[in-house]
Amino acid sequence: MSERLNVKDLITVGIFAVILIVLIFAFGMLGYIPILMLALPILAALICGIPYMLFLTRVSKFGMVTLLGLILGIVMFLSGHTWVPIVVFTLFAFIADCILKIGNYSSMKNSIISHGVFIMGIMGNMLPFFILRDYFMEAMRVSMGNDYVNVIAPFLNNGVLIILFILTFIAGVASAYLGKIVLKKHFEKAGIA
Repeated sequence: MSERLNVKDLITVGIFAVILIVLIFAFGMLGYIPILMLALPILAALICGIPYMLFLTRVSKFGMVTLLGLILGIVMFLSGHTWVPIVVFTLFAFIADCILKIGNYSSMKNSIISHGVFIMGIMGNMLPFFILRDYFMEAMRVSMGNDYVNVIAPFLNNGVLIILFILTFIAGVASAYLGKIVLKKHFEKAGIA
């Protein structure tokens, strides 16, 4: 089997990119509730495990997960986020790709861990709020109002950022494990996985 990505691989990446984008953006609407804005990476990790694990049933070549992360980062950028998600999503997707490669794309343990790492790329959306806190607080004050900013401002510190990274990874691993169970129970019976 060729190690190069072919058209079928690119179509697979495109389909799953659309699925993940729709899920992330649908649940991203919960960010209009101030405290849930901070929990969005954890929610994304929880909802993306099943489609990611289904995606991995189609992945056997290095670069497919990295490309998926790049696409998600670009879509985040085009939807109004900074350029940071492009870099962060691609970096974590590349690390996830390496984890899958080490497991020869057949290790369930590596697949589950790879989702925990991959989905931490969503933190690229959150990093600017922590790094350029004052700038984004003012922008949020204009668009969302003082009450919104007053609720989330106390949480925009380095301690919360570290906790978000850890909880996003844990949620990603947990949802991938759930995805493994769902794949085995339902998708394999239906002949999809």
